[in-house]
Amino acid sequence: MGRCYANPDPMYQPAMRLISAITNNKLAEITTTFDHDYVSGTILRFIIPKACGMQQINNMVLEITVTGTNTFTVNLDTSGFDIFAIPVAPTQHENICAQVLAIGEKNSQLSAAEGNVLT
Repeated sequence: MGRCYANPDPMYQPAMRLISAITNNKLAEITTTFDHDYVSGTILRFIIPKACGMQQINNMVLEITVTGTNTFTVNLDTSGFDIFAIPVAPTQHENICAQVLAIGEKNSQLSAAEGNVLT
């Protein structure tokens, strides 16, 4: 995965998370490298470098449904998309890793925006 880093306990939440897997299914499931701390209804932007494949989802903005501490689904049929894979050998995209960025939340919910995570 190159030299990419995501802070597991950042000052601002919800935070950027690195992607380790995306399934090719009618309902895509995304796995992050560690706990994402997202809630269902969070809206994410997907940043996928060319070296990882699945360019069809690059720069998409999608609402998620949390399925686990480091997994979530998006209502997107990726069964016809290119396969997502983390390159094992160094490439020109070595320091550009697949990631998701939280950019919003479903307005009727607003549960992630209620509290300050600073202690």
